[in-house]
Amino acid sequence: MFYVVSFDICDDRDRYRVVKIIKEYGIRVQKSVFECPHLTEGQLLRMKHRLEARIDHGCDSVRYYPICRDCLSKMEYSGTGNIPGVNNYQLI
Repeated sequence: MFYVVSFDICDDRDRYRVVKIIKEYGIRVQKSVFECPHLTEGQLLRMKHRLEARIDHGCDSVRYYPICRDCLSKMEYSGTGNIPGVNNYQLI
């Protein structure tokens, strides 16, 4: 499943750690937004568990947005970058 993960983290050290975790699962598209194109349910649960242990629940937030295949095919963007998860390459 394709997920967009966004966050707002108050503390610089915690923010660095959150970014480090999410980078294992996705591609950074903005400072606080990642696209995770191929997350399994297990990977999503593991990422959530790891992030829950790192954030300050009184100040920070992390949001997970599932994007279905139909919606993914309608995704638009402007500027640089590719849409992760869209097959625009071939392995030979």
